[in-house]
Amino acid sequence: MLDAVKDAVRKSSIHVCVVNCGGCNGCDVEVVALLSPRYDLEQYGIYVQNNPREADVLLLTGAVTEQWTDNLKRIYDKAPEPKIVVAVGNCPQSGDVFNQEGGHVHAPASNFIPVDAAIPGCPPRPSEILEAILAVGPQAIADRGREEK
Repeated sequence: MLDAVKDAVRKSSIHVCVVNCGGCNGCDVEVVALLSPRYDLEQYGIYVQNNPREADVLLLTGAVTEQWTDNLKRIYDKAPEPKIVVAVGNCPQSGDVFNQEGGHVHAPASNFIPVDAAIPGCPPRPSEILEAILAVGPQAIADRGREEK
């Protein structure tokens, strides 16, 4: 019974799991801004999940630090198919200011997991993050056969 209700509710919604791979949290602040009344992420049917097993989209923030190289792959493996990954900001793409010689940053994240979309910026605006989620999320739903018929 609960699974049937869960399936009905999730039929047309996009569930996002935010994964901070080590950084300054600037992008995380912008992601939190999406939950504010100004952007109201949930009006688009997008919900933030803490569990990667429930996520349609993994939202990566921060540079990939040494501690996250194994954890990132492990979290990616837990996400259900199709695995959609959006890299938010410059850090998961290049390491930005944290990627210096002798440092412990191993960006880009695409060296460890496939990245489907990338949003440049330090940090990118909430509207850009929202546009990226809406660009890749519906395809994830369609690929899972949850789209409305």
